[in-house]
Amino acid sequence: MKSLLRLYAIFHKEFTQLMRDRLTFGMIAGIPLIQLVLFGYAINTDVRNLTAALVDQAGTSMSRQMVSDMGASQVVDFQYQLATVEELTTLMDAGKISIGLVIPPDFDRRVLSGDRAAAQILVDGTDPIILGVGRQLASIPVNFDSPRRLQTPAGLEVRNFYNPERRSAVNIVPGLIGVILTMTMALFTAVAIVREKERGNMEFLITTPVKPLELMLGKILPYVAIGFIQVSLILLLGWILFSVPIQGKLSDVYLAALVFIAANLALGLFISTSAKTQFQAMQMTFFFFLPSILLSGFMFPFDGMPKAAQFIAEVLPLTHFNRIIRNIMLRGTELDFLSTDMLALIGFAFVALSIAILRFNKRLD
Repeated sequence: MKSLLRLYAIFHKEFTQLMRDRLTFGMIAGIPLIQLVLFGYAINTDVRNLTAALVDQAGTSMSRQMVSDMGASQVVDFQYQLATVEELTTLMDAGKISIGLVIPPDFDRRVLSGDRAAAQILVDGTDPIILGVGRQLASIPVNFDSPRRLQTPAGLEVRNFYNPERRSAVNIVPGLIGVILTMTMALFTAVAIVREKERGNMEFLITTPVKPLELMLGKILPYVAIGFIQVSLILLLGWILFSVPIQGKLSDVYLAALVFIAANLALGLFISTSAKTQFQAMQMTFFFFLPSILLSGFMFPFDGMPKAAQFIAEVLPLTHFNRIIRNIMLRGTELDFLSTDMLALIGFAFVALSIAILRFNKRLD
């Protein structure tokens, strides 16, 4: 009986502390609610509205009918109408499109004869989901209004770019660089300032001439080296175990990783200045980490998500880094052509670090 009373006393104490901690209580209810609503709408394995390009060199009623039927499937959205295949492949190399449709000048004759492929679907094969979408498009029946009233998939040929062996690791390993860096960099620094407070080291720092910016930079610089070690390990093991190529410049990979590491370290410092305990800091890091994985394009095609989810994803550093690292490693894109995403990472790092410095106060609360 006395044991149960003691157990109840400890339970009552812990429960009361949780109820008094508004941040923790808010996360207890907020995390499941927000994640359920957000991911329930955003995560959809039925891919829709993938950004696509069209090269229609035939310009006939039959070619227009096929394009119309493909667009009606809502699987692809032909946002680019181009004149040459070279223009299409340039857009795909830059990561601006996932799928391209090339219709040759003799399209009608090919459809009627059926002796060879009537058109080509060019697919960014680095993502197996996109490759599956390309095959799905190739099987869509088209009702051609011709004298023979053809109903046929028109013998479409699917051409796989960047991943001819169709290996999932080619797409996963570059993305894992961003996921691992997000998890470790943000978590390590999220508890940095909080740990100083809990251990009483802030009392010592108050009596020193150390400025907030100097303290912040001193905290994160060691983790930059740790981040580079992690990047090197992933690249090395990805090449040894899974034969993942690096088509672009290795220097571009490390430069992009440096900016991404800085963004996550700045985020971790912002969380650290917002949390009162290490437990709260870890909760807030997890709250940020899960959306980063699911909305950044790491697991699901970015174009297939609803516009609202894409808008949220554009705020996440991992979204921009995934585009950069996959373009460099898998498509050989130079960093100059990825300036928009690089500027987004730099801007995020600057804003997060600035807010963290403003929030930091070298005094005991």
